[in-house]
Amino acid sequence: MQDVHPVVIVLLVAAGLAVGILSWRWERRRARLLRHWARARGLVRREGQQRGWERRYPGQKILQRGHSRGATLVLEGQYEGRPTVCLDYRFVTGSGKNRTTHRRAMVIVETGFPVIPLQIRREHAFDKVGEFLGQDDIDFESAEFSRTFHVSSADRKWAYDVIHTRAMEYLLQAPAFTIAFGFGEVAVYKNGKLQAKDAEEALKLARRLIEMIPDYVRQQLQGGKT
Repeated sequence: MQDVHPVVIVLLVAAGLAVGILSWRWERRRARLLRHWARARGLVRREGQQRGWERRYPGQKILQRGHSRGATLVLEGQYEGRPTVCLDYRFVTGSGKNRTTHRRAMVIVETGFPVIPLQIRREHAFDKVGEFLGQDDIDFESAEFSRTFHVSSADRKWAYDVIHTRAMEYLLQAPAFTIAFGFGEVAVYKNGKLQAKDAEEALKLARRLIEMIPDYVRQQLQGGKT
C-alpha cells in the first residue's frame, strides 16, 4: 500500500477543521435562537441530561424505544395556561458496530383532560407492506387525507372524534410532523435536533389540535364533567 501524499493529509485535516467550525457555529446560532424563542414564550431551560421521560409520559411510545434515552436540552414552562416542554430527545438502538443514535425534536403540550393514545404521521413506502401484513391504518372519508396520513389507535371512535373534517383540512396544510396523543398530552416531533422554527410550528400544531377536540368529546373523556 502506497503512503498517502502529505498534501492529501493536509487537505483532509483542513476539511475536518472546516466542518468542525461550521458545526460549532451552527450549534451556537441554534442555541441562541432557541433561547430567545423560549424566553418570549415563558419557557425556561433545564440544565443537564434529563432522563425518565417514559415514566412522565407513559402513553408516548417514542419515549419507550431503544436504550440510553434522554433529553440533551429541555425547555419547560406554562404556555397559554398549559404545561409545555420542548426536547432535544435521543435514544439508541443496537450496540457495537450496529449502534445507532436517533434524535427527535419534540414538543409536548399537556391537554388538561384525559385523552387516548393516537398517532398521526405521514405515509411512507413501507406502510403498504404493513397493510399487506395486516397492520392497522385507519381510513377516513377524505381519500386525500387517507393517502397522505397513516393513523393508528386502539380506539377508532376516538380517532374519528379527533380527526373530523376541519382537523383533516388543517392537517393537510400543516408542516410535516408526527403527532402522538398519550394519556394526557399531545407530542409533536420530527427527526433531528430542536430548532426555534420547528418548535414554534410544533407548538402551534399541538395547541390547535387540542382546541379542535369537540366539547362533547372532552365531556365524555372527563366522565360528563364540564
